[in-house]
Amino acid sequence: MILLDIFTFSGRLHPLIVHLPIGFILLATLFNILSYLQKYRHLKQSVPLILFIGFVAAVLACIFGYVLSLSGDYDADTLSHHKFSGITLAIICGLLYFSSTSVFRKYLHIGDKLFSALLLGLVVLMSYSGHQGASLTHGNDYLTFRTLMQQEREKPATVEQAMLFEDVIQPILQKKCIQCHRDGKQKGELSLESLTALKKGGKNGQAVVPGKPDASELFKRITLDEDHKDFMPADGKPPLTKNEVKLITWWIKEGKAEGGKTIAEIKNTTALKPMVALFLGIGGVTDSEEDGGSEVSQVINPDLPLAVDTAIIAKLKNKGIRIRMMLNKPVMLDVTLPSKSGIKVADVKTDILKLAKNIVWLNFSDNQLTDQDLDFLPSLTNLEKLRLDKNPVTDRLSDYLISMKHLEAVNLNETKITDATTLKLKKNPGIKRVYSWKTSIAEIKMD
Repeated sequence: MILLDIFTFSGRLHPLIVHLPIGFILLATLFNILSYLQKYRHLKQSVPLILFIGFVAAVLACIFGYVLSLSGDYDADTLSHHKFSGITLAIICGLLYFSSTSVFRKYLHIGDKLFSALLLGLVVLMSYSGHQGASLTHGNDYLTFRTLMQQEREKPATVEQAMLFEDVIQPILQKKCIQCHRDGKQKGELSLESLTALKKGGKNGQAVVPGKPDASELFKRITLDEDHKDFMPADGKPPLTKNEVKLITWWIKEGKAEGGKTIAEIKNTTALKPMVALFLGIGGVTDSEEDGGSEVSQVINPDLPLAVDTAIIAKLKNKGIRIRMMLNKPVMLDVTLPSKSGIKVADVKTDILKLAKNIVWLNFSDNQLTDQDLDFLPSLTNLEKLRLDKNPVTDRLSDYLISMKHLEAVNLNETKITDATTLKLKKNPGIKRVYSWKTSIAEIKMD
């Protein structure tokens, strides 16, 4: 119903409106304190008006806050403290405004110092109410010594060292689900703060049933159609990626929804390891959620180094070489020698070889390079794409490319290659595409 949607939407205005009374009350308090100084005495006249605006904003915040409280499963005690402290705040703010009007002053006069003390007390009450509201949003422990001292888990160096629940499943839940299922706000009476709380389930049943994803409420909700009213995460929050769903499914079905085990300790993990590597971005794959949360996965060579000498990169850039960092961990470089640059390969070869294992794309097109200039290519063991078009290279070049196991695509347009290159490059099964336009080869098909 449209009326119900408007009612629900109005509640979501509370986080926006609630900041207005905070600003006006702080401004009124600041002006009041400054008015004790001769230089700023004129500011005192504006305090009543500011308080009135703050009072109106506080009343609106209370109304919309009440509507919002009806739409979520919040911790009852924290919600009660936030609600009544907010209402009290609005009432006191209104009374302080009325106490400064001429009508009120006819019957009762409040001294300047008492008025200032009440304003400061209002700020203290506002801080308490704000803290309770933040506890509803971020959890009761968001501002505690335990949170301050809490250390983030170190990322495992290998897939085998990763703990399935602690390093994979729990971070997924923390990132995508915890905002609505934690202490202080337990939608469906379900908390995902810990494995114990997760196994306890909620009002709709068991969140996870070991070995049975279809009977697990968690699995059901994250695999529904996004337009379904029970789909989770709700309210337009980013959904789980396909890989995250697969990981949770495997954990429930094959991992029996257990914690405290590394991948190395779990049996039959052939299908699991690539998914864990994808999620953690180690050992070969990365997981990205660009373009509205869609899953983009890219197979990454595990031999790529995790670091690179940035001084060498800077040195090559100063010589005119263009270098783009495609990925930070592991470090993947795209190296380009600008067309018709006039740069001699001999002048940059030594430095390029120092980055050899990090280079995955290399573009040396249109620089009048010979086979001899490119004798360093076999050292680029992780190279995937190579552009040498518009260079006078010959069939001898193919000898350099046969041993490059990660090479997938080679652009040899407008070069001096012949059919001999075709025969040689077929010996490298990794090469999928060879471009040979304007050569003596009509077409190259890589099997």
